[in-house]
Parts: sequence; structure tokens; C-alpha cells
Amino acid sequence: MSNLTVVNHPLVQHKLSIMRDVDTSTGSFRRLLREISLLLCYEVTRDLKMTTKTIETPMQKMEAPTLAGKKLVFASILRAGNGLLEGMLDLVPSARVAHVGLYRNHETLEAVEYYFKAPEDLGDRLVIVVDPMLATANSATAAIEKLKERGATNIRFLCLLAAPEGVAAFQKSQPDVPIFTAAIDERLNEKGYIMPGLGDAGDRMYGTK
Repeated sequence: MSNLTVVNHPLVQHKLSIMRDVDTSTGSFRRLLREISLLLCYEVTRDLKMTTKTIETPMQKMEAPTLAGKKLVFASILRAGNGLLEGMLDLVPSARVAHVGLYRNHETLEAVEYYFKAPEDLGDRLVIVVDPMLATANSATAAIEKLKERGATNIRFLCLLAAPEGVAAFQKSQPDVPIFTAAIDERLNEKGYIMPGLGDAGDRMYGTK
């Protein structure tokens, strides 16, 4: 599949396996999600544009590499996206943050919006949309469409798990948005959950049902 990156680093896969385990506690799940988000953020930002600036080390002046352009925007799809967001902000603390509130109608599986807040100058920034699961792709597509309406043009989508059906649907509706994920699982079940998956990421992260 084009425009798709699976992050198969051993540490990512090891941590993901622990997160999948039904016996992993809420606290451990939350910690592991924060840790794995650092590794995924490393990959999704691998090709950021660079420039140089003059600095002075304790020894001498030098032209030092530094990030070019405006600061990134991390756009979290609430609520589960915040689990990835926290770790990514540890790595890029200067990033701006957008929040897109969506929930899935369990009858239609369609995404329903209830909240949206983002920086005004999205068109001038790289926007990285984060959500642990790419299942039906309805929520991810709805969030990205809303961000595009507000001017975003340079967008990437980062998730922990994806289903083949979700990847196909996402790429059909958002062919210009690259996907970064730790794994592509087998399929969706009749309720739209990823199999074998890890359950509901938000519920496991916050200890809710």
C-alpha cells in the first residue's frame, strides 16, 4: 500500500504486544502508550525540514542544525488521541495542539463531532493527526476534513493499530495524507473493532467501559 509506513522497530512491537494483553493494567497501558508514542513520533517527524543557525559552544562558534519553518501542530482526536499526544509533546514540547472531539455512533459507525479547537494558521504548519486506532476510518476522515476546512494542507496521520479496511477507506478518501502505524491487523469484526486488536484504547487507557 502506497503512502503507508509501518513502524516495525523491535521496541515498538514489544511494547505493543504488552498493550494487547488483556491482563495489562490501566496504569501500565497508559505508560506504554506514552512510551510508544515517542518512538512513533520519531518516525513521523523523520524528514522534517532543517536549516542552520549560528551558536556558540563552550569551545567556538558553529553553524548548528535546527528545525526550519513554523512549529508543528499535533491534532488529537478525542479522547483516545490524548494518549499519543502526551508522549509526542514530551518529544516536541513546542508543538501547537489541536483537539477534535468525535465519537462513533455504534449503530451507523459514523463519526459525530462535538468539539473542535485548533490554531488559526494551520495552512502554514505540518499537522500530525493522532488517534490510536484506524478501524473504519470514519473518525480519522472526519477529523482531517475538518482540519482541511480550516486551512490545513500538509497533514500526516499517526495511529497505533490499523485494519486493512480502514487503511483502504482512508486512502480512498484522503490520498494525499500519509499514514504511520505500528501494525496492520487482520480485519474488522461486525461491530467495527480491529481484530485481534487491543480492545477500546480509550477505555483501556482511562479504566472505563
